[in-house]
Amino acid sequence: MFRKLAAECFGTFWLVFGGCGSAVLAAAYPALGIGFAGVALAFGLTVVTMAYAVGHISGGHFNPAVTLGLWAGGRFPAREIIGYIVAQLIGGIIAAAVLWVIASGKNGFDAALGFAANGYGEHSPDHYSMLSAIVIEIVLTGFFLIIILGATDRKAPAGFAPLAIGLALTLIHLISIPVTNTSVNPARSTAVALFQGSWALEQLWLFWVMPLIGGLAGGVIYRTLLEKRY
Repeated sequence: MFRKLAAECFGTFWLVFGGCGSAVLAAAYPALGIGFAGVALAFGLTVVTMAYAVGHISGGHFNPAVTLGLWAGGRFPAREIIGYIVAQLIGGIIAAAVLWVIASGKNGFDAALGFAANGYGEHSPDHYSMLSAIVIEIVLTGFFLIIILGATDRKAPAGFAPLAIGLALTLIHLISIPVTNTSVNPARSTAVALFQGSWALEQLWLFWVMPLIGGLAGGVIYRTLLEKRY
């Protein structure tokens, strides 16, 4: 179990550091910034790389919504849920702390300006409403779980699941960065919100509740409607 929790901690560290780090350090770099598309790709690459690196140890969740969704889909034991979520939160928070140290080395840096935090209303990148944020976080997390469960089904092509899952996360970010800055992951949202320190913490509830609802829904949908009974 220790190896599983360590893998989840390292994996979530890499997801937050790579994904949010690309947003904080590289997205708007003068003239050569990677932009939304680059950030979306960075999040996808973090999942692909760590799924191959440690997925065989822990299953490669790196996300409380994925852990809960896999339980709902019959792929994960309830007794391990809390441990996984705690490990994911620890990894994400450490990553955000390291990122803060690096980013604070630049003159004019202020985490209160955003720090890749998720938000809605006036804190949405394109000022989408709370209802828009609720709908998109539930829908995208639900489909993310359907993709994960399908790609890891024993009848799916072996060895390609990390690629499918990473590409799905890239697509999710391409769709929703303008709406909420893309969460679909409460650990990712919590980690950077702690360092943003104000409005991100006030709105953090949405980026726990909606991804968890979406993850549960995706797990149930796949298990009841799509999974083949062997």
